[in-house]
Amino acid sequence: MMSNVPRLTTIVLFPIFASLLLPILPRDGSRIIRWYTSGICILEFSLITYIFHCQFQFDSQSIQLLEMFSWIDSINFHWIVGLDGLSMSLILLTGFVTTLATLAAWPITRNTRLFYFLMLVTYSGQIGLFVSRDILLFFFMWELELIPVYLLLCLWGGKRRSYSATKFVLYTAGGSIFLLVAALTTSFYENEVPSFAIQALMGKSYPISLEIALYVGFLIAYAVKLPIFPLHTWLPDTHGEAHYSTCMLLAGVLLKMGGYGLIRINLELLIHAHFFVRSWLILLGAIQIVYASLASMSQRNLKRRIAYSSISHMGFVAIGIGSLTDAGINGAMLQMISHGLIGAALFFLAGTCYDRTRTPFLDELGGIATPMPKVFTMFSTFSLASLALPGMSGFVSELLVFLGVVTNKQYSFLFKVVITVLEATGTVLASIYLLSMLRRMFYGYKLSNESNPYLIDFGPRELFTSTCFFLPILGIGSYPSLILPLWNGEVLSILLSYSAMK
Repeated sequence: MMSNVPRLTTIVLFPIFASLLLPILPRDGSRIIRWYTSGICILEFSLITYIFHCQFQFDSQSIQLLEMFSWIDSINFHWIVGLDGLSMSLILLTGFVTTLATLAAWPITRNTRLFYFLMLVTYSGQIGLFVSRDILLFFFMWELELIPVYLLLCLWGGKRRSYSATKFVLYTAGGSIFLLVAALTTSFYENEVPSFAIQALMGKSYPISLEIALYVGFLIAYAVKLPIFPLHTWLPDTHGEAHYSTCMLLAGVLLKMGGYGLIRINLELLIHAHFFVRSWLILLGAIQIVYASLASMSQRNLKRRIAYSSISHMGFVAIGIGSLTDAGINGAMLQMISHGLIGAALFFLAGTCYDRTRTPFLDELGGIATPMPKVFTMFSTFSLASLALPGMSGFVSELLVFLGVVTNKQYSFLFKVVITVLEATGTVLASIYLLSMLRRMFYGYKLSNESNPYLIDFGPRELFTSTCFFLPILGIGSYPSLILPLWNGEVLSILLSYSAMK
C-alpha cells in the first residue's frame, strides 16, 4: 500500500538537506555547529523511532510505507522506498549509532563545519540504502557514502590517512563496478525496457551459469563492505588511521551494508545460485573467523586489533546467511545488530583512550586502570560482550549461528564438525586476544598520572555515550525476543522460497 505522506523520503533526505544550512552558521561557532548537528541526528532518530512505534506493523510480511516517485522515466528508474523488518532494524541501528558518533566527535575543533556536513551526508546515504526498493537506487545510495567517508578519512586521520583513504576508495569503487554490472544485467535480461524494482525482479529466472555469475558479481561488492576474506585488507588500515567517530560509523553501520545486500539481493533474488554456493559461503566465513582472530592477536595498534576482531565477528554473518535455516539467518541479522553496537562502542573507547594516553600501541600502555577506573570498567564490559559472554547480545547471535549450521540436515556430519570446530576455535581465540588487550592496557604500573597528565577518567559525555551502547547490548542479550520478532517474518518468507529446493 502506497503511503500518502512521503515519510520515508523525508527521513532519507532530511539529514542531507539539514547539512546545507551549516554554511550559514557563524564561522567561529564550533559549539553551535556541534549542537546543531547533534540536534539534527536526534530529531532524525526520533522520526525513525516514531515510525517504528506508531506506524510499523510487526505481524506484516509485506513492504510497508511504500513510496514511489518517477525519476528517469526513459529507463524506468524510479525512487522506490519501503520498509520491512530487515530494513527497519538496520535504520534503527543507523540512527542510534550515528547520533552517538556525532556526540563522540565533539572534541574535533578543526573545520567542524565540513566534518559534520560529511557525517550528515553519510547518514542520508546509509538510511537510503536500507529502505531502497529499486536496485539502481540501491546502487546510488551505495555510492553516495563513498566520497564523504573518503574525506572523513583523508582530512581527520592519522599519519597514514591518505594511504588508508585511497585504499578504501579503490576497494569500494572496485567492488561497486561489479555491483553496477550485476544490477544492470539483472534488470535488462530478457527485457526490452529494464525493470529495476526489486519486487518485480523477485521470481525472475536466469540460466544457472548466468545466475551464478550475477551472484558472484554482487558478492564481490558485498565482500568488500562486509568484509569477507580475502577482500578485507582495507579495513584494518582504515580503522587504524581514521578518527574514532568515523570508525564508529564504519563498524556500526557501513559493514552492515554488505550483509544487508547479501540478504536483500543475493538471498531473495538469486535463490538457485545461493543454494548452489551456500556451503562455500559458510566455509569462507568459518576460515575468516579463525584467520582474523589470529591476525588480531599479532597487532600492536589498539584500533587495528579491534578492526581484525570486527572482521572475525562478521564471519558469523556469512555463516548464518549461508546456513539457510531459521536460526542461522536470524543469528546473522542479530549479529549485525550486536556487532554494530559492540564494535562502535569499542572504537569509541579506543579513541578516548588515545586522547588520554597519546599512544595507540599496546606495548606502550599499561597500568591505566587506577587513574581511569570508569574507562577500565567500560572497556572490560564491552570486551566481554565482544567475546560472547552469556547475557550479552553477542552470545545469543553466535549461538543462533552455531545452531543454524548444526540443525541443517542437508550438510554432512563431517562438514558440520569442521565448521563447528572452526567457529569454536575463533571463539576461544577471541577470548585470548581481547583479554590480552585488557591486560596490556590496564594492568601493571607503566603509566600513571605523574608520567602522563592527560590520564583523566570519563566525563559525563563519555559516560553517557558508553551507557547508551551498553543498555541495548545487555537488553538484547538478556531477552532476545525484544528484537528477533522484528524480522522473523521476513526470514520465514525467504526460507519458504527455498523449501521446494530441499
